[in-house]
Amino acid sequence: MTAPIKPVIQEPATLATVTVTFNPSQPELFAQLNALPTCSIKVIVDNASQPQYLAEIESLAHHFPNVFLIRSEVNLGLAAAVNRGAQWLTILESKPEFLLLLDQDSEPRLGSIEALVLGFKSLQAAGNKVGCVGPLLEDPDTDLTHGFHQSTRLRWTRTYPQPGSLSPVRCANLNGSGTLLPLALFEQLRGLDESLFIDHVDTEWSFRVMAHGYELWGIPKAIFKHSMGQKSTRFWLFGWRVWPVRSPQRHYYLYRNAITLMKRSYIPTVWKTWAFAKLLLTASVTAIMGPLRGQQLAHMCKGIKKGLGENAK
Repeated sequence: MTAPIKPVIQEPATLATVTVTFNPSQPELFAQLNALPTCSIKVIVDNASQPQYLAEIESLAHHFPNVFLIRSEVNLGLAAAVNRGAQWLTILESKPEFLLLLDQDSEPRLGSIEALVLGFKSLQAAGNKVGCVGPLLEDPDTDLTHGFHQSTRLRWTRTYPQPGSLSPVRCANLNGSGTLLPLALFEQLRGLDESLFIDHVDTEWSFRVMAHGYELWGIPKAIFKHSMGQKSTRFWLFGWRVWPVRSPQRHYYLYRNAITLMKRSYIPTVWKTWAFAKLLLTASVTAIMGPLRGQQLAHMCKGIKKGLGENAK
């Protein structure tokens, strides 16, 4: 792991971002960096990208102000990479107040980051014990939004607020990319669960935040372009929905981690029930119409077997 020299930043920053990269698209990463506030501290943690991609990342890092690159020679996984970026921020003499987590393909629309910060502060001023806020995610392949997760004791569902709405939405879960939270809270809860590597890292984090008494909120005024899989398609189920298309390896982690989380006591029963049904649905859709069906199903089964053997924690 190689890290940049301790930076000299002229003015204390309110916001720091951590972006994890792995062979990223240069146009997508450029669009993200271009959308971030100039005065924010931008940390990129690269997970062993191939040399040609790393060269492009280094070029972009020199093109924008306050960008600091941490390079790993091995793929640490999403959770560990985010943790390394957040830990690096602790060397600053004046720590930023807020931390924004980003995937390499997420692009905030104009004013969206400011809306997240304002939304957090407004909710906090109103007496809410806010842990994290997140944007409305818009799929670039279908132009549909992913909505926000909500739940009762018996039902796990999504709500689809009007993009740009000024009304915050109380959530049961937030997607990792676009999550804004106090850096102090990230330190307090000791960061993300590195054993999960990728997939459901944000799910575990959301439930751990709530288990410590904090709230999750969606801010529909903040809109980020973001893909949930390698690509997406859409289907009709009482309205158009987004269906992510994933690789066999991603399905391995998705199934392994879902089974692992089902064994943990702080994970709500309603999510466990929903997740079990979602795993069955995903396998059924893949078996009928998915690409690489044999490989996909084999990796799903491998993930289930591994998840059953994992310690609950």
